[in-house]
Amino acid sequence: MKNKIAVIGAGMVGSAIAQDLFNMGYDVTVIDINIKKLEVLWERCTFKTILADILGNTAELLSTFDFVVSAVPGWMGYKTLKAIIDTGISCVDISFFPEEIEESLKISAREKGLRVVVDCGVAPGLHNIILGHYSKHMDIFRYECLVGGLPKERKYPFQYKAPFSPIDVIEEYTRPARYVEDGRLVIKDALSESEMVNFSYNIGTLESFNTDGLRSLINTMDIPNMKEKTLRYPGHIDLIKALKAAGFFDNDNCIGWGSAIVKNNTMTARDFTNRILFKDWKLGEEEEEFTIMRMTICTIDTRITIEIYDEYNKETKTSSMARTTGYTATGMADFILKDKLDSPGLYYPEQVPESFHSIKKHLNARGIFLTTSTTQEK
Repeated sequence: MKNKIAVIGAGMVGSAIAQDLFNMGYDVTVIDINIKKLEVLWERCTFKTILADILGNTAELLSTFDFVVSAVPGWMGYKTLKAIIDTGISCVDISFFPEEIEESLKISAREKGLRVVVDCGVAPGLHNIILGHYSKHMDIFRYECLVGGLPKERKYPFQYKAPFSPIDVIEEYTRPARYVEDGRLVIKDALSESEMVNFSYNIGTLESFNTDGLRSLINTMDIPNMKEKTLRYPGHIDLIKALKAAGFFDNDNCIGWGSAIVKNNTMTARDFTNRILFKDWKLGEEEEEFTIMRMTICTIDTRITIEIYDEYNKETKTSSMARTTGYTATGMADFILKDKLDSPGLYYPEQVPESFHSIKKHLNARGIFLTTSTTQEK
């Protein structure tokens, strides 16, 4: 009998996850509250859909499913994860929620015999799995991850597109960035310490800057120097810094802005900015883009560089960000459903290093490859 899987979220990434799981032979149903997103699926999918608010009656909605993949926006990610665990279903989560996971939720997952993996996209997610794998085999002294998803066509002023809501990107641009230096936790402003970095694949020069991408690695990895930085086309972050300085990302109510712009006093400056940027930043269904990630893993005498480059797939009309994020999640879901994760509990991806070879093979079969080079340090 096929495993029944619920995919919560019918956005670009959630749709890619659902299609991949369906192609793998699973019985897939997509749940979303937005009928317009489901209508897009109805035109091209053969799996089932449910129009519903997952937080309205989670236990009833999920009662017939064996497994869940949560691909909801970050702002509702933690509530959704908690509701899934309370219902008693194993899951993979890619929502990138800002909250710290309560110890009680970890205990609940373990006591209910659930296998739960969170932050399981591309970054965080895939790079955590890779780092977890290498840390089992070597004493790592320094780790850096540079990652970004960008449109091939650079349209000014922002030169940026996203397969998800701008509000999640704004969260990335405003949340303080944490990294580890000489064994100490360092906190810097997001967008700080920008550097120019050259790439092949006809990309050229990109600008890297601090974001809070290490997340769980800060506590789970005993590595004295760790940093993750986001990549954008040069000039993008200067515009973002200007918006940030002018208050466009503030969470204060927009009182007095005028009824022509703001219908009520509950809208914040950040909400307003999100609505304005949505049209400019929304990635088109067939808009070509790419994802680039460069990981550098150093021991005292060895440097390992791992690069992943992926482009929009014209045949399946799937964005590279949906592919790299979604297929990492489907690879982990398949790993769990085939009973390869022995002990129940709530895990971060780096805590499942045994999934590395399985997920690497899973990605390779979908045209996503890891390019690895090793040099000896003097």
